[in-house]
Amino acid sequence: MSTSSSPGVSDGSAPGPRPGLARAVAVVALVALAALIPLLGPSAALHGTGEAAAPGTGGIGLLRAVLFAALCVPSGELFVDRLARSVPGAPAVRPRSWAPYAAGVGFVAALGLASVVSTGNLVPHSPADLDVGGLYASRDGKLALLEVNAFAAAGLCALSRRPASQVWPLAAVVIAEALRAHPTTEYGPLLGSGLTLVHLTCASLWVGGLLYALRTLRGWGVREAGAALLGLYARVAAVLLAAITATGVWSSLRRMPSDTVLDQLTGTAYGRALLAKVLLVAAVAGLALWARIRLSRAADPLTACSPARAEVVALSVVVALSGLLTALPVPIRW
Repeated sequence: MSTSSSPGVSDGSAPGPRPGLARAVAVVALVALAALIPLLGPSAALHGTGEAAAPGTGGIGLLRAVLFAALCVPSGELFVDRLARSVPGAPAVRPRSWAPYAAGVGFVAALGLASVVSTGNLVPHSPADLDVGGLYASRDGKLALLEVNAFAAAGLCALSRRPASQVWPLAAVVIAEALRAHPTTEYGPLLGSGLTLVHLTCASLWVGGLLYALRTLRGWGVREAGAALLGLYARVAAVLLAAITATGVWSSLRRMPSDTVLDQLTGTAYGRALLAKVLLVAAVAGLALWARIRLSRAADPLTACSPARAEVVALSVVVALSGLLTALPVPIRW
């Protein structure tokens, strides 16, 4: 007996639409958009401020944003994988790890930043401009080399039988970034480094964790387990957001005293980029609250994935803005 298939219904013999292609195109477009922020942002942020941009500000901001993103991906995977193990009845299936790829991208970004440090924070135009040996002679050079080696080690750990061991090289990257952001000439550098350490750690877990949680839910067919995992993440994310907010405000007030904050938020490049980041984080917090309400009140708790996906998109822009902030002149006034 033969059966006829109705028009528009695939019988499986012909290739159907490829939903993964649309997602891939969306990801590429998102990455391109995020890359434009640190590349083109300095000129807009510096316009009319009277401040001078350092050489290669856009490229350095882009490399720093890529480095932050490469740190978020494996950190979030380790964090959410640990949460998933505590979910009763959770499937053993996990999405394919992106940690090795993230480590490779982070290695390239750290190598690019190290090359800038080796030339005295100038953009190298040829290999002859590089002074690799000089990296060992300065604090910034040693920290840049530490980040390069740490990403290489993280990649090897991710490919090993014990991928959880990459937590140590990832921690080394966070510590190096915290120390780099606060030179010894700054007032209270240890306090500033401590604030950056907490801020960057919590941000990496929040951004990378949400991305991996959504990827995990796609592979789980058990709605109860998926809702439980998302609920666990939401509770921890609330604490992470509080820590990010507290350390961010404290760090900003150290750089911009309270009596000058309003003027600097609009009159300096750093302040403008910081204001954009604050507004975007506020929008992200609103999306997170919306997802939490859906998770607790909706008939289908997994409808919370919709605002969570929008949250991931907004967080990618926050990461790009963070890279831009590190490249702009900091209005330190002691």
